[in-house]
Amino acid sequence: MKLLDKLIIKDFLKTYFFVVVMLVLVVLVLDFTEKNDAYIRNDVPSNEIFKYMANYGLYLNNLLTPITVFISVIFITSKMAGRTEIIAILSSGVSFMRMLRPFLFAAAMIGSVSFLLNGWVLPGATEGVTRFKLTYLENEKTSGASNIHLKVGGESYAYMSRFFKTGNTGWNFTLETIKDGELLAKLSSDRIEWDTAKRVWTLRNWRLRELRERDELYSVGERLDTVLSIRPEDFDLPDNHHETLKLPDLSKQIKILEDRGADNVEFYRIERYVRLMSPFAAMILTFIGVIMSARKTRGGSGFQIAMGFLLAFVYIILFILSRTFAENGATYPIFAVWLPNIIFAATGLLLYKTVPR
Repeated sequence: MKLLDKLIIKDFLKTYFFVVVMLVLVVLVLDFTEKNDAYIRNDVPSNEIFKYMANYGLYLNNLLTPITVFISVIFITSKMAGRTEIIAILSSGVSFMRMLRPFLFAAAMIGSVSFLLNGWVLPGATEGVTRFKLTYLENEKTSGASNIHLKVGGESYAYMSRFFKTGNTGWNFTLETIKDGELLAKLSSDRIEWDTAKRVWTLRNWRLRELRERDELYSVGERLDTVLSIRPEDFDLPDNHHETLKLPDLSKQIKILEDRGADNVEFYRIERYVRLMSPFAAMILTFIGVIMSARKTRGGSGFQIAMGFLLAFVYIILFILSRTFAENGATYPIFAVWLPNIIFAATGLLLYKTVPR
């Protein structure tokens, strides 16, 4: 059985690689055709286009992994079933679970590589894709962020009408301390600047209003140095910033946002849940794929491959919906993220009762 294990693993990985390359190339060609006019109009350098396509290809590889794994498994297993190899293996006394072992081993290899890509390689590729689109494809470019609202502490909220990263300067800054819905203090300034030497924020023309039970204290000044739990790099971040962080940096960012009491920390937590969950999808879909295509059918493997495409797309749609529910305030976001794997794992266990013995 060891020789057969090696053959199955080799055939699985070779087919998976071929399917990945074909699907990614097709999508890249369609994407290039769609954006070609924009490349010409914006005079985009060829080397930048190639970098973008390489980064986008890595992103597509990760996105299409459920489809490519599922199709590869069904193609290999249905081919073995068509040549009655599975019947011969089971007739020799080998159990179905033993026959599954090389498939699951290959799926574990793919899942491990996917985990490494998700954690350390793909974030850089995603950042490259985002930077390319902002530089060459976005029509509206701004020199800074506007109308910024940030939670900088458990009871402290900051606002700036505008922030320019070129000079690390913000305008119309306010810092409000609110407890139980009541305003306790409000610090305002015409301008706020980041002091790179002291690593503090400097307020220009500041006003401080402190509300007390029976009176209030009002003070003003021209300059005030203060420490805030925000840095210039926290401003003007892309919407998908959580997707551009490597796994260790993602964990650090979560800790920073938790200490700050930021409202958007859940997006970063969900991103970490997704990265830890994704590798298991390859093994679950492999388990289902082998079960579905282990029987020999008169019509050949066409119907099984079509069903593989359908179920893989169902998995992706379910994954997108569950992530959306998690990001929109699900009570248990980790459960919502894991829901596709739970449903497909339960489906696989039910289908296991129908496999040939």
